[in-house]
Amino acid sequence: MKLYYSPGACSLSPHIALHEAGLAHELVRVDLKAKKTEKGDDYLKINPKGQVPALQLDSGELVTEGPVIVQMIADKASGKNLAPPAGSTERYKLQEWLNFITTELHKNFSPLFQPVIPDDVKNFFRDRIRGKFKYADSQLSQDFLMGKQFSVADGYLYVMLRWAERVGMDLSEFRNLMAFKDRVAARPNVKAALDMEAQAQKAA
Repeated sequence: MKLYYSPGACSLSPHIALHEAGLAHELVRVDLKAKKTEKGDDYLKINPKGQVPALQLDSGELVTEGPVIVQMIADKASGKNLAPPAGSTERYKLQEWLNFITTELHKNFSPLFQPVIPDDVKNFFRDRIRGKFKYADSQLSQDFLMGKQFSVADGYLYVMLRWAERVGMDLSEFRNLMAFKDRVAARPNVKAALDMEAQAQKAA
């Protein structure tokens, strides 16, 4: 499999999932501004959406959209328990979390990465994001979103917490989230994904 990614982007979520699943994969870095791969290929010919992540299967089929990709990864390594069984009540709960993260957190971050957007507009989105993090904090009564078991939703939420730090958001009041962030960051597979991306960026 090939994971098309960009350092610092949401593609870190499926990258973490691949490591947690123990699935062999190749990383292909994408310049999102130029829409070129690290080898100079036209990324739009690979993925017409022009975004990351994208996962190319061994069959050649391309799968896009982070929440779908991480569930596919989890299903390919069902013994790792990264997602509850398909059709179960717990699986729908996982999907609920993935949809919450992608629509209520992920998309609200987009304006904060645009230098042309005025500060008052950015502050509006910061307030929205904080409210969503407050909800997530209130639901973290155990180690992870689904309880004691790490799931692909946890990797995605962790990436959003890294983004919050990146844009200077102080979330220290959310103690459950801060403990969660430290817990996920300490996982060997998370460290491995981060180290691989850091090394690739240095080599670029």
